[in-house]
Amino acid sequence: MRLIASLAPGLGSGTREIIVAENGTPAPMQLPTGLTTLKHLHERRPGKCRIQNRAIAQASGELMVFLDDDLTVAAGYLDAVESFFDTRREFVGMKGRILPEEDPDKKVGPLAVYLDLPIADDGDQVIEVKGVLGANMGFRAMALRQVGTFDERLGPGAGGHEEETEMSARLRSAGLRIGYAPKALVFHEVDRSRANRERFIRIARERGRCRMLHEKHSAMEVVTKNAIALTRLRFAQLIGAGLPRIAREERRLAIARGMFDGLGGHS
Repeated sequence: MRLIASLAPGLGSGTREIIVAENGTPAPMQLPTGLTTLKHLHERRPGKCRIQNRAIAQASGELMVFLDDDLTVAAGYLDAVESFFDTRREFVGMKGRILPEEDPDKKVGPLAVYLDLPIADDGDQVIEVKGVLGANMGFRAMALRQVGTFDERLGPGAGGHEEETEMSARLRSAGLRIGYAPKALVFHEVDRSRANRERFIRIARERGRCRMLHEKHSAMEVVTKNAIALTRLRFAQLIGAGLPRIAREERRLAIARGMFDGLGGHS
């Protein structure tokens, strides 16, 4: 609801549409009335990519923006997205800027290292980047028509993650380019409940398994990654490294172990 409220002032004359893509809930939520350009798609089955693909099929615009529901957009966000694509014709994909809504360290304390927020801050200049980030991303519709929609094996409600990584790789393989748009700014909610080490490691391990679904890695490569990651973590612990370093190494090891989990189904 907060996201829709933050978007509403930028809808202008009605040429922009909002599609609320809701999935994994038994019944559709109640949405604000009075927004004539708002469409609501509901799917009981979990699967973010499935409902996103339905939204893509129904969208009428030549620019498509995807936003997670636990953020709000800055004033002028939609104008900034349009300006980015209008002035930088070389890019078909957009990685928007994502900042925390509050100072994570002040709100959560030392355990903020385990929040795993999708923060994206590559500075104040437009630059070419390797990939988008799912919480705040955009595409030219022609690019999605060219390379196809999201891989429904991935993302929340399915494999868990990596759907934007796989899409970015497909775009690059097609010779298409992605840019970072610093003025397409959103603010991500800082939820204390996310600052949980077990959750942090579980998510990283899920990422590793997802990586094996859409990337090619040999068994030797995966075993080597696990050995290196374990060595790095043990060394960090031995020298008494601080919690941020330990958390980074724990994440690296969890991803490697997830990739090992995925070896059985990887060809």
